[in-house]
Amino acid sequence: MGVTGIGGFFFRAKDPKAMQAWYAEHLGVGSAPYGQWDTQAGPSVFAPFAADTDYFAADRQWMLNLRVDDLDGLCDTLRAAGIEVITNPEWDMPGVGRFARIHDPEGNPIELWQPDEST
Repeated sequence: MGVTGIGGFFFRAKDPKAMQAWYAEHLGVGSAPYGQWDTQAGPSVFAPFAADTDYFAADRQWMLNLRVDDLDGLCDTLRAAGIEVITNPEWDMPGVGRFARIHDPEGNPIELWQPDEST
């Protein structure tokens, strides 16, 4: 008996319907009824950060990390849609994977993570 995975991620939004549509259109997340989507088995990280971390903006309590299988392709698609994509070679870690960051329409940080094949 125990936890087998994340069952959901819930957050407040000024316009929930618009936010759900944005996530579905650009990231393929939550397009099924009730915002559900099927995920592939793989690693997930649950990690509280220190209150003064600079890993993400100080005015945000959370950052969503989404596991992806083609970081370069997704970044190209997001950029073509006019979404700013931030990359930094210093974020990439051998044995862990590669990272990029975006923000949703309400400014919430989203980290995109392509795990290394060995992960």
